[in-house]
Amino acid sequence: MAARPKTKITDEHKAALAKGRAQGRAVRDYLEALEARRPKRGRKRTPDSVSKRLATVEAELGAAGGIKRVELLQERRDLAAELEGMDAKVDLSVVEKGFVKAAKGYAQRKGISYATWREAGVPADVLKRAGITRGT
Repeated sequence: MAARPKTKITDEHKAALAKGRAQGRAVRDYLEALEARRPKRGRKRTPDSVSKRLATVEAELGAAGGIKRVELLQERRDLAAELEGMDAKVDLSVVEKGFVKAAKGYAQRKGISYATWREAGVPADVLKRAGITRGT
C-alpha cells in the first residue's frame, strides 16, 4: 500500500478545529456542573457526618489487618476526596455563560435537538438564551 502524501492543514481548518474544541469544552463543563448539582438519592451527607466517619475509619485502622485494612484505607481516601469536593463549589454562572455562547453552534454541528438538551437537564431559559428553540 502506497504512503499517502502529507497534506498541510490550512489556517482556516486549524481555526475551525480550535473553535470546535472550545465549544465542546464549554458544553462538557456545563453538563458536568449540572450533573454535580443534581440531588442524589438518600440522606444528604454533610461535612460533619463525613468527618465523623473519617474519624471512625482512622480509629478502626489501628486494629485492622489484611483485606479489612485495605478496604478502610480506600474508604479513608474516598471520604477525604468527598470532603474536599464539598468545599469546592462550581460557579454555575461562569460555565453557563460559556455554554450559552457555544451551545447553538455545537448543537447544529452535532445535530442535537432542543428536546435532547432538555432531557439532559438543561433548563429551557438557558437554551433560549443560547438561541436553541423547539424548532431548531
